[in-house]
Amino acid sequence: MTSPSELPSTPAPTTEFEIFRGLHYRDQPLVLPNAWDFASAALLATEGFPAIGTTSLGVAAAAGLADGAGVTETETLAMARRLAGLPVPVTVDIEGGFHEIPSAVADFVKQLAACGIVGVNLEDGRAGSALAAPDHQAELITAIKNRTPEVFVNARVDTYWLSLDHSSTHDRVRRYAAAGADGIFVPGLTDRTGIEQIVAATDLPVNVLYSATGPTVATLAELGVRRVSTGSLLYRAALSAAVDVARAVLQDAPVSSGIVTYPDIQRLLPAR
Repeated sequence: MTSPSELPSTPAPTTEFEIFRGLHYRDQPLVLPNAWDFASAALLATEGFPAIGTTSLGVAAAAGLADGAGVTETETLAMARRLAGLPVPVTVDIEGGFHEIPSAVADFVKQLAACGIVGVNLEDGRAGSALAAPDHQAELITAIKNRTPEVFVNARVDTYWLSLDHSSTHDRVRRYAAAGADGIFVPGLTDRTGIEQIVAATDLPVNVLYSATGPTVATLAELGVRRVSTGSLLYRAALSAAVDVARAVLQDAPVSSGIVTYPDIQRLLPAR
């Protein structure tokens, strides 16, 4: 009988990509907070979150631009360059890839990878509340993985998010998995049975968007979900909190305690 000491050991992850990918195969789902600037990302990293994502709404709105319109390529790349130095893996929301030509999308992701980004969120929703053709979206995924295999492609299926063509969801999941995706993301899906069916339809880790009215993280874990994203929730909560404080000052009312201090923020910022 082989003793435990003689059994082969599993090699420890050696790259940021392997570390990030491994976070999707643990006993508990990866709770991925989505940041919108350097300070929010750095603060979340100091709180112990093992990986950070970005929210395309936060990045776009901070620049005065519309989300989901494919107009924030420059802002997204600039944000990626700032966040890549964080001590945890970073994945970036790139909307639909900012291009429809597969080689151009792959070129953009290559730039992100060169910065140190380990993952992208690629959605099949398009401006005007439309869905990309699944075969074309599959081509984009394949082009990315062929160019940068060590980038985790989280293939987002927007049938529920846009309330369009729910019947094509499983087909899209299968096509994107076959195209080389590393994960499947179905935002807007909060029904337990629907989530279970998606999990059963693919061997890839399934990502859902957290919803305050949907299943708890513990329940999502029981359903087989491997990643739970906050999306734009943190950004919207921060804006709401800022307005609440401004109103309190205007009305000479008490300001909420526990607000992060100026020195706390300063300590997050790299010395130049």
